[in-house]
Amino acid sequence: MIKVSIPAVVTRNMTGIGKTSQKPYNLEFQTVYVHTIGKDGKPAPFPEKLEIILDRNEQGQPLVYAVGEYLLHPSSLYVDRTGSLAVAPRLAPLTKS
Repeated sequence: MIKVSIPAVVTRNMTGIGKTSQKPYNLEFQTVYVHTIGKDGKPAPFPEKLEIILDRNEQGQPLVYAVGEYLLHPSSLYVDRTGSLAVAPRLAPLTKS
């Protein structure tokens, strides 16, 4: 399981026109920190910062994740158009046991 930390509810918006499609796009990003595991099987000493693209609700508003700890949901993994394994991060709240 891959743990993801969100320390703040801050988003970044990016809009433009696609180079090849010539269609407008509007993306909303949120900064998260992913706790990765090295090839040696040991946890990395520090979480790695990255931005994820947020899904949108029916009204077009970004679905922003609240501050907290999450796990990468299994639905994040899919096979892309080239037959390779790909990731589109979807997060599930980390429940305390």
